[in-house]
Amino acid sequence: MTRAILTLLFTVTFVVSPYFSNPFSGFEADQLPIPQIDPPIQPAGYAFGIWGLIYAWLLVSALFGIWSRRFDAGWDVMRAPLIVSLALGTPWLWVANQSAIAASVLIFFMLAPAIVALLRAPDYDGWLTRAPVSVYAGWLTAASFVSLGSTAAGYGLLFDATGWAYAGIVLTLVVALAVQWHVPQAPGYGLTIIWALIAIIVTNGVNGITALCVAGIVLVGALVAKQVLDQRR
Repeated sequence: MTRAILTLLFTVTFVVSPYFSNPFSGFEADQLPIPQIDPPIQPAGYAFGIWGLIYAWLLVSALFGIWSRRFDAGWDVMRAPLIVSLALGTPWLWVANQSAIAASVLIFFMLAPAIVALLRAPDYDGWLTRAPVSVYAGWLTAASFVSLGSTAAGYGLLFDATGWAYAGIVLTLVVALAVQWHVPQAPGYGLTIIWALIAIIVTNGVNGITALCVAGIVLVGALVAKQVLDQRR
């Protein structure tokens, strides 16, 4: 029951954290030596609205879990890494408004246990376990490499903003395809990656980055479609 309580506690702190921090839709110009104004790797602003779905779904999951699955061993296996991710995620908005480097490091530490939680999600109660965690982990996957690309470009490491957009998208796809391959019962993960890629297309218009995103959408979409069809056979 302890894990159920901690899951609810840190879900609540995670959900309410935006009310105690300034809004965040990308690093400010003065946070980086080379200002990143609308970097090409950053999804269009509307895409961040997915956080509303993530917050609501995780909260419903945590409430159901403590009400009906508080002693469930299958849920507990998923809860342990999810607690870590949510605890680290609670101060993330505040950190992001203070330091691009710290935020970029922290979000990867959020991502790793979120993926572990997804991999450990039980086969039952899927709409309240695997589904919300898949969307959460999917968005964190995209957001992690957006943060990395923006920060690295802002410090002039290796590439400029365009180069980091290409690199970040490729890295996102490598991780996304690997994770999706191992969780065929979680199409929400891949669909969230597609959501992010579409929003990057909206940011960029017609260019090479858009072409790469389209290729990524085709790859992830094909894998998700195959897995869904296989599940129905």
